Amino acid sequence: MATPAPEYQTAPPAEKEIGVAPPTTGTNGTNPAIQRYDYGGNPLYRAHAGDEPRLAAFGGEFQPGLYRPTEHRKFANPAPLGLSAFALTTFVLSLVNLQTRGIEKPNIAVSLAYGYGGLIQLLAGMWEMAVGNTFGATALSSYGGFWISYAIILTPSFGILPEYPRDADTASVLGFFLAGWFIFTFILLLCTLRSTVMFFLLFFTLDLAFLFLATAEFAGSNGNAATSLGLQKAGGVFGLLAAFLAWYNAFAGIADTSNSFFIVPVFHFPWSEKGREARIKTDREQA
Repeated sequence: MATPAPEYQTAPPAEKEIGVAPPTTGTNGTNPAIQRYDYGGNPLYRAHAGDEPRLAAFGGEFQPGLYRPTEHRKFANPAPLGLSAFALTTFVLSLVNLQTRGIEKPNIAVSLAYGYGGLIQLLAGMWEMAVGNTFGATALSSYGGFWISYAIILTPSFGILPEYPRDADTASVLGFFLAGWFIFTFILLLCTLRSTVMFFLLFFTLDLAFLFLATAEFAGSNGNAATSLGLQKAGGVFGLLAAFLAWYNAFAGIADTSNSFFIVPVFHFPWSEKGREARIKTDREQA
């Protein structure tokens, strides 16, 4: 008696390419091998399959590309929390960088850098890891680490800056620190080029803030006090813009028709997935 052939003798091409086991139906009618991609893998995997729709990029979810909704995982959206923690801490430090009302010392920002921008943003990044958002986990956790490390630098008991007796050396090492964050933010910026205007502008203004603050430290190290102050204030301006853009994206992620009378627009780029869909729809309507 011949043995009947299995239902799937070979894996579909797309699944074979990424090494996923052939589809088999489990007790709950799903494929466990494919389910693992809820928590990682190629974010564009089966992006255009009819049975697995993807949502468009959205700053309120801290997602720069197509992604699956997370309702079935019973997790709240941690992105607005992380964005709010980043926004408030950046807002206060940027006001100090602008020397608003004559304030020059960043001591008040240290408490926020530890407790809100640091700890809370780091926790939000870890929760982004839990919902399978690699970009959100990397960005929020990293900036949480930035605020904690910045607070450590400014805390006298750690004795970091006193190890550099010359003011020029202190400015130089702070410049190194900020230049590294400029490079990291630029990498994240590249990942937002196909998302939304408001999401892109958040990282664009933040990257410029790091650039101006780093060059301000280097100018101060070279003895150009006036140039250093001007660059520092420019960094403060872009920091304020980044803070308000972070709040804007946070509100976009919180507000819906159940709790708000209005929803803020996020402006998808024309070349993004959402932008192309809208353009195709418009062309069809005109035809």
